[in-house]
Amino acid sequence: QVQLVESGGGSVEAEGSLRLSCTASRHTTTMAWFRQVPGKEREGIAAMDDVGTARYDDSVKGRFTISRDNDKNVVYLQMINLTPEESAEYYCAASPVLYPTPPLAIAPYDYWGQGTQVTVSS
Repeated sequence: QVQLVESGGGSVEAEGSLRLSCTASRHTTTMAWFRQVPGKEREGIAAMDDVGTARYDDSVKGRFTISRDNDKNVVYLQMINLTPEESAEYYCAASPVLYPTPPLAIAPYDYWGQGTQVTVSS
């Protein structure tokens, strides 16, 4: 079992920045960030494996950066130029599997954090 704890959410104005953190109770191979707006499906936005391969959803490419500190079992999501439409609950997820490309689908991930709220005001 892996426990994941997110932090760093909050309120920011449009075009602002936030950095989310997710601390895992132990090392996991693939970690990802998802977000969900009430009434909509949870969507994967960024993922990274422990050898440094990253993948991004097109909606966040060039604005969001995922990174990891494998020594501390932490994954980060640096977000810049946020828009109000990106207000959502942001979740960290983890999988023990090494994929050819880190997945952005929900099914591959076995472990989930409780989420951290990001609110972007216009």
